[in-house]
Amino acid sequence: MRLLIRLVFLVLLLLAGAAGATWWWANQPLVLRTSPLDFRIVQGSSLRSAISQMQDAGIEMHPLLMAALARASKAETGIKAGSYAVVQGVTPQQLLGKLTRGEFTQGELTLVEGWSFKQLRQRLDRHPDLRHDTRDLNEVEIIARLGLKAERLEGWLFPDTYLFDKHSSDLDLLARAVRAMQRRLDAEWARRDEGLPYKTPHEALVMASIVEKETGRESDRGQIAAVFVNRLRRGMLLQTDPTVIYGLGEDYDGNLRKRDLLADTPYNTYTRAGLPPTPIAMPGMASLQAALHPVASDALYFVARGDGSSEFSRTLDEHNRAVNRYQRGGK
Repeated sequence: MRLLIRLVFLVLLLLAGAAGATWWWANQPLVLRTSPLDFRIVQGSSLRSAISQMQDAGIEMHPLLMAALARASKAETGIKAGSYAVVQGVTPQQLLGKLTRGEFTQGELTLVEGWSFKQLRQRLDRHPDLRHDTRDLNEVEIIARLGLKAERLEGWLFPDTYLFDKHSSDLDLLARAVRAMQRRLDAEWARRDEGLPYKTPHEALVMASIVEKETGRESDRGQIAAVFVNRLRRGMLLQTDPTVIYGLGEDYDGNLRKRDLLADTPYNTYTRAGLPPTPIAMPGMASLQAALHPVASDALYFVARGDGSSEFSRTLDEHNRAVNRYQRGGK
């Protein structure tokens, strides 16, 4: 009996010692390869896999002790996948807390209204916090990966500021932007004004992209949309420079010449009636709303005043006088 009591006491003493050692270790600073140190726990990782990923990233730890700490804390199934950052001095207990609370590090990317996909891609490819899965893909291949039925990506990516888990795929970010645009386009199309000259939501998106590129002052946006809607209703050419510039592509050198306005392309709205075949930029929410809810106006022309605003005219004579005044310095 005494032997059994001694054995039990010895086991309890050993367990207490192990617990004490684990507690001591749990509150000692870990050794990091660099500080700060970024690492990622992939989705679906087991406790053992998560520990291995942290070690591979440069966190020196005893895997058995870390596993024991997680189990003792009832956190072995509570580790959240994502990107994390730790600095020198972090303890195993603090690290485990970050993992179970999901204290992720996040990257940020802003898609700017009016951007082309080329402009977006330049920013995307340089972003240090993204995994660049699209870098070796052309636009057609990216569209296929996104499952999008479109000729080009212009217009289909909603301009906004996107927060994302560091080291996540740039393709995932693009997919989020596509879904965001689709939701907003569908919602605005469902409550569009009656009698608009669009047959499909795609045509409304094309118009929104033109409004985005033509608007210099926010207060003019609805009026600019009205001018283009009125011209479409009357079968008039849209005659908008941004579509011509988009059609020129790499040939555009920053100076739009008369010969450019006469050179026929699918995007030349001086030579072709109706809307161009695809959007020419990323329209924001205000341009979507303007295209689908233009203000009541009978204007058919507008010209830039030089201060960001536009002068609107109902007749060609009025427009020519406005052009003479604001573009040619006349009175």
